[in-house]
Amino acid sequence: MEDYVYILDYLAAGKPGHRRESIAYGVGASQFTLLELLPKRDVPLTIGECVYVGKDKDNREKIAKVKGRVTYEELTAAAHGELLYIIMDIVNDNEERFVKFYNECPSISTRYHALELLPGLGKKTMREIVNERRKQPFESFEDISDRVNHLTHPEKLVAKRVEEELRNPDQKYRLFTRPPLKK
Repeated sequence: MEDYVYILDYLAAGKPGHRRESIAYGVGASQFTLLELLPKRDVPLTIGECVYVGKDKDNREKIAKVKGRVTYEELTAAAHGELLYIIMDIVNDNEERFVKFYNECPSISTRYHALELLPGLGKKTMREIVNERRKQPFESFEDISDRVNHLTHPEKLVAKRVEEELRNPDQKYRLFTRPPLKK
């Protein structure tokens, strides 16, 4: 369960053709869960805003109810457009967590490493990351960029992988997101 959600889209007048209640779409800060939310009456939301949706309903200042999980396809076009930017914000706000991934992620098999699941990262760069982290663990995204040739924005690779996992419900390997709901 997510405690905090970043707002991807806010429909103050509700969905076209549905009841006229405000609705919002968001992405969870810890497991990147896509959620449909009902905001409290007359409480405006801003795209990119982080709101509390945890179990303690008395502390929810802006969200009345979490309607439930949604798929990438159920998001609005505006939410699709904001998703990568919000994911980048979450990754940058949690740099330590994702640097730890670069330091500790394992091989998946004898021929395939979890690092190779990051878009655009091949075997040569994967080997360079593994060799560098053996010498000394990475301390930041900047440290990764400085020590690994041709890897200028390691945070972007993580964000693109998260987006890829959210877009494709049939993804075999999930590094950062919850598996989709079974239909």
